[in-house]
Order: sequence, then structure tokens, then C-alpha cells
Amino acid sequence: MESVSLEHDALVAFSETIHANPELGWEEYQAAAWTADFLEARGFTVEREYLGFPTAIRAVLGRGSRRIGLMAEYDALPGLGHACGHNIISAASVGAACALAGFADEYDLRIELYGTPAEEGGGGKIEMLKKGAFVGLDLAMMVHPSPVDSAVANPFAVAHQHVEYHGKSAHAAAYPDQGVNANDAFLIAQMAIGLLRQQLPKETRVHGVQTRGGEAPNAIPETTRGRWYVRAETLAELEPLNERVNKCFEAGALATGCKLEITPESEPYSEFRTDERALEIYTSHARSLGRTFDAPPEQATMNRASTDMGNVSQIVPAIHPYIGLGCFPAANHQPEFAAHCIGNAANQAIHDGAAALALTALDYVGVPDTERSM
Repeated sequence: MESVSLEHDALVAFSETIHANPELGWEEYQAAAWTADFLEARGFTVEREYLGFPTAIRAVLGRGSRRIGLMAEYDALPGLGHACGHNIISAASVGAACALAGFADEYDLRIELYGTPAEEGGGGKIEMLKKGAFVGLDLAMMVHPSPVDSAVANPFAVAHQHVEYHGKSAHAAAYPDQGVNANDAFLIAQMAIGLLRQQLPKETRVHGVQTRGGEAPNAIPETTRGRWYVRAETLAELEPLNERVNKCFEAGALATGCKLEITPESEPYSEFRTDERALEIYTSHARSLGRTFDAPPEQATMNRASTDMGNVSQIVPAIHPYIGLGCFPAANHQPEFAAHCIGNAANQAIHDGAAALALTALDYVGVPDTERSM
């Protein structure tokens, strides 16, 4: 697509700037501003701090009745930077929005790009949905980087939880009987979860990290904390599974005498509902750009990763394909993958993702091939 190619250098610079300046969820102040600036400079009307969220934006061009929504994610991972490639997501969506801009008036289109904070566990899109975002879109789209190309999103539904135990500190040698060990509570819970796994359905995941275990080896830990994820095929299957996992955390509290606090980090992420017609169109255009979808199944499992785009897909037609960087076994959420999210393969993914999304939108709303001087 000519219009994507014309913007390619600017899109690459935009992506590399976000990559070099990683920001965690709900703190993406620079990335949100850079996204807004990029689109304002190209004629979009931008609402910053959209719906009251400091790092959310909505950029709109056109007043048509057919609404195309493109999602830009730009949060990074703690300690790993852009190891999930959200810089590429933003650049591809911005590129697609710019490519579609020239068709808005003639073909009754309204192009809407949403900067969506805190996908990595914070449920930014869910919070935006609760305030009315995305409702009424004719199609919502994004592409997500992966080691290989994969068309169909099949993510787990997921619950994210913050777990905290409160005990009582004491000198571990002189007065151990005066302590209530919050680290023991976490250890008991993790052992219980480990034993629970053998009874769980195959397509479930339970995993997490302890973020605070204690301060000194000679002081019984008074407070411990962790973050825990529970995943299942659907929201309906997730609820009873999450209750079983929480019982394991309760067991730790019961055995040690600690107090337990479990706080959801966000509302659960949903499974994904794919618009099959849009995905078929996308796949055809991606193939025409040289993309292939024949990677071995074990390399294409990024399509199982949970996403708050699943919640969007429950209310509007949506697709969430994965665009490959050709870097397996380097895979998402590894430092090696972060390194692949800039460079030639990443730049090609930005171009191909933007072009395929824009062409998908045009086909979806029926713009004739002969009118696409892109």
C-alpha cells in the first residue's frame, strides 16, 4: 500500500521511540502523547485523557456512519520492557488509521484509533468499555507481534489477583514462638496449588510470582505479597476454577494464622469472539503481502495468550491476528523477544500489519478495489 509505504519511516521511528522508553500500565504518559501527536499532525481530532483515563486517547477522522476502530497498546512489562511488542501494535494501528484516512469522506467512514492503557494485567480496555468506549463500532482490529504468523486469536479467559498475607514479625532465633510467619502461608498455598494442578482440566493455567517474601533471614516475615493468574477456556469455566485456587490461598492462612487479602487487579479478561468474515479478509491480504500461516503448532501458541481485547470482541465484531517476527524460539515475554521488536523484521511487521488491517477494513465495508490508490 503506497500510503503505508510513504509513512513507513515515520512509523518505524515512532515504534522505536516507544520501544526505547518503556512505561508500565496506567503510566504510559509519553507513549500516549506521542501517539496523539502523530495523529494530530495528520489531521485527526484527538481526545487526550479519553474518558478520564490519563493515558488513554481517541483519535477520529471522518464523520461517516461506518465506524472502524483500531487499537493501539503501548504498555511495557516490569523488568522486560517491550518484550511483548506493544510498540509494534501501536505503529501498525496508527499506520492503518493513516492509510484509511483518505477514504473517510467518500465512503462514509469514521476512522477511530484508541490508545488503550494497561493491557498487561490492568484491563484498560475493560475499564474503557465500562465508560462507553468502542460501543457501536462496525469492526475493531489490531495485530499483535509473535514469533510466527498466526491468524486466529484463541486466548484464555483470565483472572488477575493480588495476594497478600499479614502475620507477625519476631526474632527468628530468640522469640520464634512469638511470630506468625506470612512466608509459610505463601509456601503452603503454593504447595496446595501444585497439588491441585493434577486435578485441573487440561486447558487451564495457574501461575504467579511472590513479589515480597520477607526482609531479613533472622526476622519472621510479617507481610508477603504476590500476583497470581488463573486461566480457563471461557469466563464461565474460569469462575469455579478461580474459587478452587482461592481455597488454596485460604489454606495458607488457616494453617499459619495469617490474615489473607485477595484483591482483583482488574475484571477478568474474556475469551475471544472472532468475526470470521473479517479474519478471512485479513488472512487473504496478509498472504498477498508475503505472510504465511504454516508454522508448526508449537511455535504458534502466542494466540493462546489472554487479552482484554477479548472483552471488546464480546460487544463488537473484532479480529486480533498475530504477526510474526520470524524469531522462534525467542518468544513473547523474553528479553530476546524484546530485542526482535526493533529492526528489520519488526519494521516489516509494522508495514504488513498496517497494510493488511487497512485493506481488511476497506473490503469489510465494500470499497471497490479500483478505488484503492494507496
